Amino acid sequence: MLTQSEVFVSRPDPAVAVVTIDRPARRNALNLRAWRDLAGNFRALAAMREVRLVILTGAAGHFCAGADISEFAQARADSASGAVYDREVAAAYEAIRALPQPSVAAIAGSCVGGGCAIALCCDFRVMHQGARFGIPATKLGTIYAIEECRFLLSIVGLANAKRILYGSELFVAAAARDMGFADAVVDGEVVESAIAFGAGMMANAPLAITGAKLILQSLAGTDVERRRSEIEALTRQALDSADYREGAAAFLEKRPARFTGS
Repeated sequence: MLTQSEVFVSRPDPAVAVVTIDRPARRNALNLRAWRDLAGNFRALAAMREVRLVILTGAAGHFCAGADISEFAQARADSASGAVYDREVAAAYEAIRALPQPSVAAIAGSCVGGGCAIALCCDFRVMHQGARFGIPATKLGTIYAIEECRFLLSIVGLANAKRILYGSELFVAAAARDMGFADAVVDGEVVESAIAFGAGMMANAPLAITGAKLILQSLAGTDVERRRSEIEALTRQALDSADYREGAAAFLEKRPARFTGS
């Protein structure tokens, strides 16, 4: 099991990793160490071939209440420290988005501000019916960052993004589903539900999923031409893989494929 001070990783199944933000006294609001721990753990999981699904969640009944504003007087005391802080936040977003495996945010309780951003960095969001989400930036007199707005816009569309940002409301899970923020709303244990949501993906070829994820995110981010050589290299790797041969054989033999990620 990977562990760090503000974030821990558990393995309920060899193919599943659950990344848990563990700051319950602050409703899992992220301090500077937690942002760093998120990035470090997601980078480590990216290299683990046996992991087929990653769940991001929070401890003690809440997902994440955003950035921990109580530390800003020290961690963002001036422009220099603020720039360092912002780089760590951006690195956490990038590590979650760059994960080659499918990722699901398992959301209970509060999902607010930067908590919404890390949820949006995941591929999917499974939300408990009692959870609520929102981005209170305009209530605080701040502007949600460009990258964070891009994540939001890509998932909920322009009209819903404006509604979320202009009003700074907290929305219930049913509204989250209607706006496209939540891919599923559940009434059971949210981590178990998130694992069940991703179960079918774990059975498919990991390299093919990685390639599909890279292409889709490149298209959404309008940088597909910049990443074309990376995409083409991954396509060749998939075609040369044992999993490609296994998939074809399983199809012809009318049996489930047994993919190994190689």
